[in-house]
Amino acid sequence: QVQLQESGPGLVKPSQTLSLTCTVSGGSITTNYYYWSWIRQPPGKGLEWMGAIAYSGSTYYSPSLKSRTSISRDTSKNQFTLQLSSVTPEDTAVYYCARDLKVVVTTKDDYWGQGTQVTVSS
Repeated sequence: QVQLQESGPGLVKPSQTLSLTCTVSGGSITTNYYYWSWIRQPPGKGLEWMGAIAYSGSTYYSPSLKSRTSISRDTSKNQFTLQLSSVTPEDTAVYYCARDLKVVVTTKDDYWGQGTQVTVSS
C-alpha cells in the first residue's frame, strides 16, 4: 500500500520560499511509469496542478507557476520536494502530493497525501 505524507512549515512570510517534502512509503519513486505531483487547493477554489517529477527524474511544471517552482527528489530517502519562491498571500492553500500514471493531475484517481495547510502571511 503506497502512502504519501507531506511535511513542511505551515506558515511562510511573503517573499520567502515555500518548501515542502513528500515522503513516500510502500513504493519507490523511481518505479516506472508513475509521476509524482504537487497539487494545491486555495480556500474555496478547485485543485491546481503545480508540477511533477517522473520516475525517470524528468520534471514538468504548470506554465503559470514554472518561473517560481522547482521540484526535486532524493531517491535514497524516497522523497520528493517542492520549492515555491517569492510567495504571496495568494499562495495560501492546502498542498498535496500525489502519485498518478498521468503527469497532470487534478483528480484524486490514485494515491494522495492527506494535504498540508500552508498560510502565507506576515
